[in-house]
Amino acid sequence: MKSKAKKIAVVGSGYVGLVSGACFASLGNEVICVDIDEKKIALLKKGKSPIYEPGLEELLRKGVKQGKLSFSTDIKSAVQKSEIIFIAVGTPPKPNGEADLSYIENVACQVAVEMNGYKLIVEKSTVPVQTGHWIKETVERHAKKGAHFDVASNPEFLREGSAVKDFMNPDRIILGVESEKAESMLKDLYKPLKATILVTDIKSAEIIKHASNSFLAAKISFINALSVVCDAVKADVEQVALGMGLDRRIGKGFLNAGIGFGGFCFPKDLAAFIRISEKVGYDFKLLKAVEEINENQKKYFLKKIEQAIWNIQGKTIGVLGLSFKPNTDDMRFAPSVDIIEALQAQGATVKVFDPHAMGRAKSLLKNVQFCKDSYGVCQGSDCMIVLTEWEEFKQLDLKKIKKLLKQPVIVDGRNIYDPATMRAAGFRYTSIGRS
Repeated sequence: MKSKAKKIAVVGSGYVGLVSGACFASLGNEVICVDIDEKKIALLKKGKSPIYEPGLEELLRKGVKQGKLSFSTDIKSAVQKSEIIFIAVGTPPKPNGEADLSYIENVACQVAVEMNGYKLIVEKSTVPVQTGHWIKETVERHAKKGAHFDVASNPEFLREGSAVKDFMNPDRIILGVESEKAESMLKDLYKPLKATILVTDIKSAEIIKHASNSFLAAKISFINALSVVCDAVKADVEQVALGMGLDRRIGKGFLNAGIGFGGFCFPKDLAAFIRISEKVGYDFKLLKAVEEINENQKKYFLKKIEQAIWNIQGKTIGVLGLSFKPNTDDMRFAPSVDIIEALQAQGATVKVFDPHAMGRAKSLLKNVQFCKDSYGVCQGSDCMIVLTEWEEFKQLDLKKIKKLLKQPVIVDGRNIYDPATMRAAGFRYTSIGRS
């Protein structure tokens, strides 16, 4: 039985909101994506995506062409035309790591004022536990007397670089609800995906998102800490990770040693969960260690560069990759920023290239040379370093790179090359946790 098409408003047109809106529209629903950024909405109306995400721009254009997807800065109209309102605005970290929920509160106030009938208000943004309670309190405080609504939690589990695929083929869908009507509406909305649906209370759903990201961050920090041990004893961290991952209780995912995790999700959610735990009286020391290991991994990589070229001062270092992971242009909390700034602080000249993140990088990185391609980065550099594992970097002409570099030195922070192959090609090659 086919699910009934829903009228949906998605408030917030960032990574989560845009992907969710486009995918909901592709399932046959009528979706309005709302944002206060007039330039972003104008760009979307022209059929262009403000972010790089494989498959997203095509999906946006298709939705508009079919009349299922539209974009607006008018939240009043969007709320009144919709029965389900997803809140997907940002929850940036405060200086103490706690999530800033002011945007959530503002949206809740606006929705409350503009409601013209029953509305299902769904938190899609990553929020600390008890946010659903505060949304409900806020709506009750600002809505007309007798207003009929429900609040629900539907955390997203989208990976940047594969967000569209993740939305359409989810491992699970989490629905935190407090009424049968809300449960029925959301189950019907997600029915076409034929995915496992877990229905919980709202607080449990909110914790599931933070717990999932914190656990995955812990897994990454574990393998990065292990890479230091492997370097010390001249073991191969990739072989160790393979041996671990074959255990079904552990699994292969998130066991790639490197320079640490970045992006807007893991660092932010980890810090927020630590603060959430502190507020309820628990000192989550394990997660604090995960944070510390992640920061130390960048310092460890800098030491590897020093060991490879001796003095950093006065050297020219070519950087391949700036985004925090491949297939995205997201530079938020990217390890590359800290590493490049540390190299500059030690007197290095830095040249950089990234296939899609150059535009965003130009607003973050100062006094670096932006090159048109990977080979430009290598031209005249004393050392080439890899900070993002873009597929195209694995296909580079190594003979050409060797000729362009002043010295045949590569320090690979993402282990994209085979050590034996690189040494046979005449490179002084250093990687993470592999001898």
